[in-house]
Amino acid sequence: MNEIKEIDVHTLKSSIDKNNDLLLIDVREQFEVDICKLNNSLHIPMNQVPNQIDKISKNKNIVVICKSGVRSYQVCQYLSHIGYKKISNLKGGIISWALEIDDTLELY
Repeated sequence: MNEIKEIDVHTLKSSIDKNNDLLLIDVREQFEVDICKLNNSLHIPMNQVPNQIDKISKNKNIVVICKSGVRSYQVCQYLSHIGYKKISNLKGGIISWALEIDDTLELY
């Protein structure tokens, strides 16, 4: 099993600001996304990832996001297991993003 790469919120913000070709996948539940979300993220709840795998391009750099980084890490492990190479877990999840990058996001 490949080691899962983690990306911190500042590195992600820098990549977004540079318009890097990223696919942000938010694996939280709908009620969580309704509270706060990152712009331009693709919402696929964790348990739906296998059913919606066709929405996840193997050619893009993928960053998986959840509330704190635990579920997204598990999804990264799954994606790695089925052959995805360019995947990163957002360390600290949306909580870190709200605390360090965008304090307008509502914490829950």
